[in-house]
Amino acid sequence: MAQPDQGKSPDKRERKVKILATVGPASRSPEMLEKLFRAGADAFRVNMSHGEHAIHAETIANIRALEAKVKRPITVLCDLQGPKLRVGTFKEGRAVIRHSGHFTLDRNPEPGDENRVCLPHPELFGILQKGQRLLIDDGKLRLRVIRADANEILCSAEVGGVISDRKGVNVPDAVVPVPALTEKDRRDLAFAVEQGADWIALSFVQRPEDVAEARRLMGGYGALMAKIEKPAAISRLEEIIELSDGIMVARGDLGVELNPEEVPPLQKRIVESARRQGKPVVVATQMLESMIEAPTPTRAEVSDVANAVYDGADAVMLSAETAAGAWPEEAVSIMNRIAVQVESDPGYAARVHFIETLPDPTTADALAEACASIAQTLPIAGIIVFTGSGSTARRVARERPGVPMLVLTPSQKTARKVGLLWGAHAVNTKDIGSFEEMIAKGKRMALRHDFGTAGSKLVALAGVPFGTPGATNLLHVVTLTGDELKHHQGD
Repeated sequence: MAQPDQGKSPDKRERKVKILATVGPASRSPEMLEKLFRAGADAFRVNMSHGEHAIHAETIANIRALEAKVKRPITVLCDLQGPKLRVGTFKEGRAVIRHSGHFTLDRNPEPGDENRVCLPHPELFGILQKGQRLLIDDGKLRLRVIRADANEILCSAEVGGVISDRKGVNVPDAVVPVPALTEKDRRDLAFAVEQGADWIALSFVQRPEDVAEARRLMGGYGALMAKIEKPAAISRLEEIIELSDGIMVARGDLGVELNPEEVPPLQKRIVESARRQGKPVVVATQMLESMIEAPTPTRAEVSDVANAVYDGADAVMLSAETAAGAWPEEAVSIMNRIAVQVESDPGYAARVHFIETLPDPTTADALAEACASIAQTLPIAGIIVFTGSGSTARRVARERPGVPMLVLTPSQKTARKVGLLWGAHAVNTKDIGSFEEMIAKGKRMALRHDFGTAGSKLVALAGVPFGTPGATNLLHVVTLTGDELKHHQGD
């Protein structure tokens, strides 16, 4: 259904990278959500690992109420928990595994001790082999398999220590034969679709088939983001990206299952691969971790965020910093300031274009590349993209043009979806029916949303006939005039 033009918004961002903030006890109130949005949050993540559906429904309703108040599309991402492998319980609630000692994981449901514990995941007993690793409690304890059969896994403790009830287990050296979607995930996915989530993030992705299954369950609703947090996913990274609508570099679990020094180059490889395929990519986990308790970040954390921006990531994410931290508004504000500073660096344009994104042999890709080239050659104030599905905006963003992109769409769903797209400022507006109407509408919206003043040049990209998906075939350079400025002021 066509939507009315939105009023002038004071919240056009002065940066192209987006900020995704996780909502939790510290931030789910309407007042704090608005503070985070005003501080720079473009999208909100609802973590399905914690909380009940009733709480999440209230949170999403608060975000939609904020969206109506500020008259800006706001993106909601629901992040599924994924399967969690855990040990059983202990007689004393905990035990100590001796360094270099032996420890057995078995199928005996009796409470464990310093020598053994139940591993209630029978599928693991058939795949583990001598020499493979088991990481417990986010890698704090490291076991190496000595022998494995159908009932017991005997290990040597390379790093021992305290182990307690139901601590998590990571298996970095094998493809774990469990589906990425548990029964809880299926319920949570159905809930997210029912609530109108714009993006759904899939955890524990190991194979392209995991992505295909989630997409089938989504039934065509919403956009699917694959979280790359398992080393097994790297060997099939290109296939996973191709089947996904977006990618998240989930560095937390990657950092558990890989050596720490392996994560940074892998992060860059994932970002580069996603950018080449023109899929939005989010860099996540521990970006401003110290701000869970402190009002300012460390210099290393600032550099970490800056590096992700220099790499051309579409979005950077805050987790516990905004979900449960003491300084949620400050964390968003500082992340915003870092991004603005990086993007104003004279060397930023050269650094962000270190990846060569060759266009596909299509008219739409050729025109998207031409938009970026024109913006580099002429004094262009912005690029106006008319789109129904958002695919044209994604193609333009892939080129990382030097000017912002005004995305005009009759679809509220599309306007929200592109909230994680680099450089996109989406406006849900009435549809157009002719070339003349397109030009008039583009100029009026450009003025209304501060994409230029009288005399400014802009590039408009659209498809004719209008309203036909995938028909991008028209590029036009327009100049704003004084007459349009008068007309805009009279709106």
